[in-house]
Amino acid sequence: MRSEPLIIAATSDIAGKVRGKSFPASQFDKRLKSGIGWTPTNVQITCFDSIADSPYGALGDLTLIPDSKTYVELDLEDGKPVERFVLGNICETDGSTWECCTRSILRAALERLEAVANLTLYGAFEHEFHLVANGSPPGNAYTTSGFRLQREFAEVLVAAIKQAGLQPDTFMKEYGIDQYEVTIGPVSGLAIADQATILRELVCICAERLQLNPSFTPLRDPADVGNGVHIHMSLCDNDGNTVTYDPKSRYGLSQIAGQFVAGILKYLDSIAALTAPSVISCNRLMPHRWSAAFNNLGFRDREAAVRICPVNSLSDIAEMDQFNFEFRAADAAASPYLALAAIVHAGTQGIEEELDFPTVTEEDLCPRRKSMLPTGLHIKGIVVERYRNASMMTPKATG
Repeated sequence: MRSEPLIIAATSDIAGKVRGKSFPASQFDKRLKSGIGWTPTNVQITCFDSIADSPYGALGDLTLIPDSKTYVELDLEDGKPVERFVLGNICETDGSTWECCTRSILRAALERLEAVANLTLYGAFEHEFHLVANGSPPGNAYTTSGFRLQREFAEVLVAAIKQAGLQPDTFMKEYGIDQYEVTIGPVSGLAIADQATILRELVCICAERLQLNPSFTPLRDPADVGNGVHIHMSLCDNDGNTVTYDPKSRYGLSQIAGQFVAGILKYLDSIAALTAPSVISCNRLMPHRWSAAFNNLGFRDREAAVRICPVNSLSDIAEMDQFNFEFRAADAAASPYLALAAIVHAGTQGIEEELDFPTVTEEDLCPRRKSMLPTGLHIKGIVVERYRNASMMTPKATG
């Protein structure tokens, strides 16, 4: 049976979904210039396939222009069609930037960081997700047996990551039933979100080929653990040298990186609507979940909104190049581009305002906790109110 290879030109929209339109692969060079038709109201399609109130209605036309640097051609050698997709920018029909293009929004945020501080962002997203098949039995958190249940998937995924031009890092059985985590190596600038988007697609492609049902949902069950997205970041100068690390600082965080983090914390109430945008996102970001229950900068604290990560003295990578901080109040309900743009704008604002170095906490801010996830945990509230309340706390801290 004859077939014509197709490439999907895609965009990550405000609902966190990757949507697109395909065209014959033979037209790739042409489409890099002219793009493919797109509709403004598409941006208002929710994750449930309803259309939210839209200022565009049935009017208007746009073009989705692929970026060749994001092209992925994936052959899993399983006798099924080769996957071909490319990410792009949504533009007006004259080629100018469209106001709701998430990729262009992130580019503008990164340009602002460079203009204000001559800095480039360097980092990577790590993703947690569930693979729903027959269900793994209890007692498999972080175990080798839990890993073996999905070894085939893991090895297919790592091969796909390499084939797509990303740098595989780790794959592990996570705490929850059927829950796993995958990490990739860091890159700079716009590619951070590009690769996060590509990685999510690779997880879905590989899982579906193996007849698994992948889910990145922030929370499947109120009594279960949720899936987070942890965004690791450092700041580099124009020569590519890190400026995040200061060996004279007690916690290793430099003054300018401290101002960047202070901006994130100051505006966290606002940007959480973009980094953790769903109703169930709010339910996950609670104490006892190892998510981000507090508006704070924590030293190696996995319940802080921003965590100072450890360095490994045994590594062949210099400590200053390893050093990074991690934003934890995010999940895959968010577009990687919007989430990172919100963080970068907030951090850049912190540099512009020359905010004071944030207080660093070292202790558990919820000391009555007895377990990672108490049985019968009842969850209420919304994320903005929780962050507002948390920001008014004055926990014992050092630094």
